[in-house]
Amino acid sequence: MSLFNPGRAPGWPVVLVDGPVLLRPYRRSDAAAWSEVRRANQAWLSPWESSLPGSWDELNSPAAFRWVYRDQRRSARTGEGMPFAVCLREGGRERLVGHLNLGSIVRRAFCSGYVGYWVDSRVAGRGVIPTALALAVDHAFGPGGLHRVEVNIRPENRPSRRVVEKLGFREEAYHVRYMHIDGAWRDHIGYAMTSEEVAAEGGLLARWHRIRAGTG
Repeated sequence: MSLFNPGRAPGWPVVLVDGPVLLRPYRRSDAAAWSEVRRANQAWLSPWESSLPGSWDELNSPAAFRWVYRDQRRSARTGEGMPFAVCLREGGRERLVGHLNLGSIVRRAFCSGYVGYWVDSRVAGRGVIPTALALAVDHAFGPGGLHRVEVNIRPENRPSRRVVEKLGFREEAYHVRYMHIDGAWRDHIGYAMTSEEVAAEGGLLARWHRIRAGTG
């Protein structure tokens, strides 16, 4: 379900919901929760993230979140990105458990963007990120006005690759020394999906629901 509010950029800002999974724009007040999740998941996340100067604690402190928040707001305002806080609603409370960004958006004849995501290891395996990705892709292909979405993942990152593979993203490229991650230039596998590939199924979220029910 999409609760759409017209903004400067197509499809933004927006809140997306499916069951307990909620995607929303970040708030300034997310600093402490974001920092706690990031710091608690250093071993889980650091092997897959771009190399930046500074310690993990420094780069993921509440103070560092101010810079992250500012950059996200700029990219959303200019239409270059849709940065979502991934939240889990349980027991009447909302908990920040991850991040999903639809970024590097190019429009006109291209109408494409790239997705990156991470999730708290404490909720991994519960379908949070596949649900979040399906919500975001459907929104991108609808109000977001995009035609194609790409995801690039290190070959060694099996959990992340399983997410896109079970949703039906096509593996279509192998990018040699694609990005500087964890201290070295790392290869990535390129996955992609276009709007036509899920239109007949009622969208990617509908496909994901059928997969989880064992009917897809």
